[in-house]
Amino acid sequence: MYIYTIISIVIIIASVFAIINQRWFKLPNNVGVMLIAIVVSISISVIDYYFPGRFTKTIDLISDVDFSQLLIDVLLSFLLFASTIQIRIKELKQQQLPVFLFATIGVLISAFLIAAILYVCGEWVGINLPFIDWLLFGALISPTDPVSVLGLTKQVEIPKSLETKIAGESLFNDGIALVLFLSILRAIHNPEEAVSITAILQVFFIEVLGAVALGIALGFLGLRVLYKTPDPKIHVMFTLAMVMGGQLLATWLNVSAPLTMVTAGIFLGNYGKKYAMNKSTVEYLDTFWEVIDEVLNVVLFALIGFQLLIIKNYDRYWQAGLLAIVVVLFSRFISILLPSMIVRLKQQMPMRVIMFLTWGGLRGGISIALALTLSYRLHKDFFVFITYCVVVFTVLVQGLTLERLFLKGKNGKSPVIEDHNVGDEKDIINKPNE
Repeated sequence: MYIYTIISIVIIIASVFAIINQRWFKLPNNVGVMLIAIVVSISISVIDYYFPGRFTKTIDLISDVDFSQLLIDVLLSFLLFASTIQIRIKELKQQQLPVFLFATIGVLISAFLIAAILYVCGEWVGINLPFIDWLLFGALISPTDPVSVLGLTKQVEIPKSLETKIAGESLFNDGIALVLFLSILRAIHNPEEAVSITAILQVFFIEVLGAVALGIALGFLGLRVLYKTPDPKIHVMFTLAMVMGGQLLATWLNVSAPLTMVTAGIFLGNYGKKYAMNKSTVEYLDTFWEVIDEVLNVVLFALIGFQLLIIKNYDRYWQAGLLAIVVVLFSRFISILLPSMIVRLKQQMPMRVIMFLTWGGLRGGISIALALTLSYRLHKDFFVFITYCVVVFTVLVQGLTLERLFLKGKNGKSPVIEDHNVGDEKDIINKPNE
């Protein structure tokens, strides 16, 4: 009953924030709800500072919500399935080279570059940590967040191929980052055991390839079941069961539940819709999962805003947070620039497009969830705070300014879109205003 009470309160608050945003601020839903939650969190913190004890129960209630478990074990599976069921394999195959490079090499470059710069510059802000601790932060902050990025691509009009690059990267880079994160954690907890390539590959095969195999199996099962069931309501019920059961099964098998849902969503969204559903059933299913996506997005970003209430001693870490924002942004640019040199052998990748991909690389709940899994021996408060700073900056600043900076050219023509519509992508143009 207590869990039901917490969930009810969170959804009620998120709904109120969404209504306030729609009526007065008129910002994109995710951004507006998160901004309101942050303002409320700061107000509660200030009042509690000057009038101690006024909001003790409120802060305790937020602290009782296990954000890390709620996101990774519950929300993320639904959100990723809802988003990937709309992705087309044909479009993903056309962009497989940049998606693969950005999601693998790009993540590794970003993680090690962030660690190296912060290790050298940490003394400037009075933070001296071992390189491996900084590498842990680099691993958790490097992957772009699929929920934030997919929400962004719905708000701006960009060529489909460019949308596939940035969305595809965000869906698949979590696996690489998670392998790196777990390997570093193992090295910290077992310093006498050297981190070997064999150990890293073992984690990769179990976490990533195991998740892909399970996702394909779930998708194939869904295809077989739905093919013999014409009722659209049963289709919706079965996809719900597939997400919930798939998440439980992935956890039991110790494979990545988010990547399982990504694979299952793409498989069912392509082959299931083509071979097992008619047009009306597809529309029914898409509408249902769009509603789920919108509702859970609002809840997620409200929770991100409220995480400020559980961060302690953040007044000591402001400088480190600002430094982290700059370093993460610079590392993102380098991690896109270097792989793009390989991509240029087959596709045009002008500098404007690279800058767009850099600025559009939003971080979100996944990074905060990973930071919250750290122990206090691994500087949990510090890493949670600087992770929070980076996430808030990417969502509020980068998310709100991306269209204005890159998609508002002279005479209404976007220089990014014009640059992207070169060479083998001439057929991809921006949607006309109707």
